[in-house]
Amino acid sequence: MESRLKVLGHPVHPMLVMFPVALLVTAVIFDVVDTVGGPDFLGEVAYWNITVGLIGGLLAAAAGAVDLLTLPTGTRAKRVGLTHAAANVAVILLFAAVWVVRLNADSRAAGGALIAIEVVAVAILGISAWLGGELVDRLGVGVDPEHDLNAPSSLRPPSTHQRIGDVR
Repeated sequence: MESRLKVLGHPVHPMLVMFPVALLVTAVIFDVVDTVGGPDFLGEVAYWNITVGLIGGLLAAAAGAVDLLTLPTGTRAKRVGLTHAAANVAVILLFAAVWVVRLNADSRAAGGALIAIEVVAVAILGISAWLGGELVDRLGVGVDPEHDLNAPSSLRPPSTHQRIGDVR
């Protein structure tokens, strides 16, 4: 299934996801370093990484929603896509909660509880990123009009009737 939202022939959603993923993961790293005694400015940088990561995440979600809505009901791709979307909503909500707490705080630095929330959010983000890879690489969503939207999980060994290297 090819993406309906493209720029110069390339699907938009995979292009947009790298920014919020990188910004949110980096924010957590900066917060941890700041908390264990790193430079004071890292808490502020992490806050702004979260701010821009949330904006990028919402843009990526909008582009992903276009692809998700075009997936046929009853396919494995639709189920994986819905799980991927739900996980990303959870990530956005968790980081938004951290952002709101830090918004009017005297210091934009995160404490232990906020970092714990961030770590949980990044763990969910890792799962969601794997699901996104499953959608694109295994199920061909957004990139391959002829791919099998019911292909088995990449975690399952190939069946005996599949040739080595055949991913369908």
